[in-house]
Amino acid sequence: MPEAEIGLIGLGVMGANLALNIAEKGNTIAVFNRTTEKTRDFYDNAGDLAERIVPCETIEDFIQAIRPPRPVIVMVKAGDPVDEQIEHLKPLLGDNDILIDAGNANFRDTMRRFETLKDTSLTFIGMGVSGGEEGARHGPSIMVGGTQDAYARVEEVLTSISAKFDGEPCCARLGTDGAGHFVKTIHNGIEYADMQMIAEVYGILRDGFAMAPKEIGKVFEKWNTGRLDSYLIEITAKVLAADDAKSGEPMVDMILDRAGQKGTGRWAVIESQMMGIPATGIEAAVAARSLSAMKEERERAEELFGLPDNRAMADEDREKVIDALEQALLAGKIGAYAQGFAVMAGASREFGWNLHMPTIAKIWRAGCIIRSVFLDEIASAFDETPDAANLIVTPKFAEMVKETDGALRHVVATATSAGLPVPALASALGYFDSYRRARGTANLIQAQRDFFGAHGFQRVDDPTDGQHGPWGGTA
Repeated sequence: MPEAEIGLIGLGVMGANLALNIAEKGNTIAVFNRTTEKTRDFYDNAGDLAERIVPCETIEDFIQAIRPPRPVIVMVKAGDPVDEQIEHLKPLLGDNDILIDAGNANFRDTMRRFETLKDTSLTFIGMGVSGGEEGARHGPSIMVGGTQDAYARVEEVLTSISAKFDGEPCCARLGTDGAGHFVKTIHNGIEYADMQMIAEVYGILRDGFAMAPKEIGKVFEKWNTGRLDSYLIEITAKVLAADDAKSGEPMVDMILDRAGQKGTGRWAVIESQMMGIPATGIEAAVAARSLSAMKEERERAEELFGLPDNRAMADEDREKVIDALEQALLAGKIGAYAQGFAVMAGASREFGWNLHMPTIAKIWRAGCIIRSVFLDEIASAFDETPDAANLIVTPKFAEMVKETDGALRHVVATATSAGLPVPALASALGYFDSYRRARGTANLIQAQRDFFGAHGFQRVDDPTDGQHGPWGGTA
């Protein structure tokens, strides 16, 4: 007699921790890994939770261990391995069984898989999971894309394992097919921007004021008790306080300045560009990571050009700059979130998902990497102004932008004068300045386009498309 309520394939770091979380919340789970030894080790190390884990050494035994209709979580590497696993499972699964891809999938792959399986007896769910290893083990933020019927079958298990904020589960069905994975992609894009801006602030304090890591860590620790209270600020303080056991030096100073990326940030940028919705903070962060990878080129460039003089920063009052940095980081954060939510709103319209912005903000309040008190304010802002075109024009955030604009402007100007790179903070400033200017400079661009390509334009006194200027005989 099948005893498991749900199954999980793939006992890597995320899969193993998610399985333990599922078992710990009182659910019986069947587990399978291609490497049998890994399944045995996982079970042997599960402790008291082993009584709710059914280890399976063959895929056939795994399927038989789950009570129909069977929900099967697939936690394997994104891309072709997911398709291969689905093809392997299809002949073994029965009517209404549910395949759940919980990896970092490209949402377009999820939409394709959903479409491929929709006329079969199987159901597909694309599920974004955020929170890293710790979140998977003790409570992640879960973003689900799939049918309402499929979600209803797994809702109890998923809400039980998700993070909780004031007792509310950080788990929701957000729409059909790729909705969950798309929201997770934008979550990661915002995460890129947030991390980059934090790194830029660290760079100003390190290179502009020659502050030591522990001293900078104290600044972030203080900020974490105020409006910047968030997981990323919290761990930044802890990272900067840590020492390397091998050298005795600050750990952060022993780490090569070459940042990795797995693709979700790039996907967020690509999709924002495809929809024509600016996400300049995410773009700047992705570009900064790519530039960081060019370590040897950067070393040669420094030999050639040297570094700019830091006198512009030396003339500043350090404590006043630190206060301004706190406000500037808040302003930059507002810009990144505003852009991310605008991209999700655009995708909701394009793909017919009907994404509910307050719900997304609420399920990000705990468990996920970008969790912060800030998200409660975003949820409230969208609840109060559901038709707002952009987060920054909601009453609460409009006031926050006005409060922090001067600090962001001062920080970007001072850092730039001192030759300290702040691409993401500068992009936030450029975004604000462009968004709030009713008369921009694109009129000149339209004139140029018409001059060399007869693309036409609209006049300020006549909205008819396809009008031409008095150049090149196109008028």
